[in-house]
Amino acid sequence: MRTIFYLIRKEFIQIFRNEFIGRAIFGVPIIQMLILVPAVTFEIRDINLCIIDRDMSPASRSLIGRLEGSTFFRVTNSTFSEAEANTLLYKDKCAIILQIPSGFEKDIVTGRPGKLLASVSAINVMNAQLSWAYLNGVLRDFNAGLVQGSAPGSQARAIPVIDVNNRYWYNEKLNYKYYMLPGILGILVTAIGFLLAGLNMVREKEIGTIEQINVTPVRKHQFIIAKMVPFLIIGIADLTFGLVLGKLIFNIPFEGSIALLFLCAAIFLIAVLGFALFISTFSATQQQFMFIAFFCMIIFILMSGIFTPLESMPVWAQKIDLVNPVAYIMRINRMVMLKGSTIHDISRDIYSLIIIALCFTALAVRRYRKTA
Repeated sequence: MRTIFYLIRKEFIQIFRNEFIGRAIFGVPIIQMLILVPAVTFEIRDINLCIIDRDMSPASRSLIGRLEGSTFFRVTNSTFSEAEANTLLYKDKCAIILQIPSGFEKDIVTGRPGKLLASVSAINVMNAQLSWAYLNGVLRDFNAGLVQGSAPGSQARAIPVIDVNNRYWYNEKLNYKYYMLPGILGILVTAIGFLLAGLNMVREKEIGTIEQINVTPVRKHQFIIAKMVPFLIIGIADLTFGLVLGKLIFNIPFEGSIALLFLCAAIFLIAVLGFALFISTFSATQQQFMFIAFFCMIIFILMSGIFTPLESMPVWAQKIDLVNPVAYIMRINRMVMLKGSTIHDISRDIYSLIIIALCFTALAVRRYRKTA
């Protein structure tokens, strides 16, 4: 134990001798929190709309008025030429073309369904789906107004209406920052632990100081533990810093146990550090490590569920995520911070993280070779 203590002390001295690492430890969290949390969002505002109104009737003008009054749409162009509208869509000057054919009001008055044609740019599939959903919402409201307005007196009261009241649990105002910040915290801890720990070990290889340790009777597991502990402490400190920034700047709620969150973060960091040190054992240079680390981090983060739900992924991708520690910490952060989940609610994720942490750390110890 005394040997590990002295090795940890040596690691801290070595870490803070490097000015870049000292600045990155506290600079990266600030930049990530201030930029990524408000910037990374799937909310769409001011969708550019091109209208082709061939009916020019009160009904068509009423529909256009509803679209203009919506917070999601902005009617930027109006034309009678379909070719001109398609050119605007091609040049990305508008996202949707809505065509109102002649006879639109006549069909409505005579009881026939009015027909519309919407052409949506689907270069960005997510934007296209959301834009179409917003347009459908406006059309539903317009249609409901027509039904109620066309029914006289007693008939209007006889129309059956289903009154639906929505209640959104755990994020009542649908504030996207509340959803993104726990995920950004996961990325923050991953980046600090994964990159710095691996680079620190590979750098010792390059400058030759690791050979001084290899010729001593220090055991492999002592060496790996000493490499992990400083960055474990730094990762927890950065998580604390991120939580404080999130509360002060974005007023992020915290419904669960802070101790439970830090416990899960510590287990997650052991898993990430173990994997980083495992990669560094067969990386001869920092460039080699960065290449492999970048490849692994991209996969871990994009498949973690921060942007797309895990349930919507293919079955084979969900099976790969069973060994993805970032996927577990994303889910744990959101459940503890927003839902107030207890250890019983996330016990399966905790056990999975423990197994992953033990496996990655064992691989790092086994793969490390003491060579003089």
